Amino acid sequence: MATDFEFFDRTFRKYIIPATWVEKLYTGTRIGEGPAYFADLRCLVWSDIPNSQLLRWDEESGRVSVFRADSNHANGNTRDRQGRLVTCEHGGRRVTRTEYDGRISVIVDRYQGKRLNSPNDVVVKSDGTIWFTDPPYGILNDYEGHKGESEIGRCNVYRFDPRDGGLRVITDDFVKPNGLAFSADERTLYIVDSGFSHDPDAPRHVRSLSVSEEGNLEQSRIFVEIKDGIADGVRVDVDGNLWVAAGDGVHCYSAVGELLGKVLIPETVTNITFGGPHRNRLFITGRTSLYSLFLGISGV
Repeated sequence: MATDFEFFDRTFRKYIIPATWVEKLYTGTRIGEGPAYFADLRCLVWSDIPNSQLLRWDEESGRVSVFRADSNHANGNTRDRQGRLVTCEHGGRRVTRTEYDGRISVIVDRYQGKRLNSPNDVVVKSDGTIWFTDPPYGILNDYEGHKGESEIGRCNVYRFDPRDGGLRVITDDFVKPNGLAFSADERTLYIVDSGFSHDPDAPRHVRSLSVSEEGNLEQSRIFVEIKDGIADGVRVDVDGNLWVAAGDGVHCYSAVGELLGKVLIPETVTNITFGGPHRNRLFITGRTSLYSLFLGISGV
């Protein structure tokens, strides 16, 4: 429906299919987060952080079931290059992997002997390295995790290399690093700073950083400032546009940071991912509900 969208540039119209609308697939979460699509199983797995569980939505039946009853207050999810689920756990203060037989393996939970804060969101690069953000949301209270102190004393973004087990800080100058996504060529990494959530003078923007061949981040710049609420999860489409979960819906920005349009959602949006057989279905997690929208563009 036309009321589901706001257009700022003509380009956005080619991404919106006139016969489509925003569909509510499920409601009942306290803070929905971390959607990860499984093409081989035709399902979506996502987190309900305060209820400490992972949910599964089946694409063929539309049925929702509990994927994991005790998720350690899981937040962000993705899949590695072998198809295994990689999860950021607030409660465990760690990043884990679900093996093929269902066992949970700890990928990393400490940096230089100190516990992580509360890993938030995660992406896996084509070389198998795992990149994740580590703000303090899961240790600020007992609602999204377990209240505690930061042992590291700052909020870093990390790169873990499973080939040698090395964990290193790739940037440490974010107030609250949050969602992250690579461009299609992996030469740019977009990282959200959601510091505004607890400080009106802190950032609420998305930065773009150049990725060197050695896996270092360079040339950090503010890509977009978010005016409505704060940014959270982000994803990139095949045209190089950045889709951003924000306060009033999902914002679509061109590769040069121009706001093209918005998908309006009646609650705060936390995260997004592309899925479906053609990767042209945008799945959207809100605080209480799971939504989807078919688009005229596919995710990378």
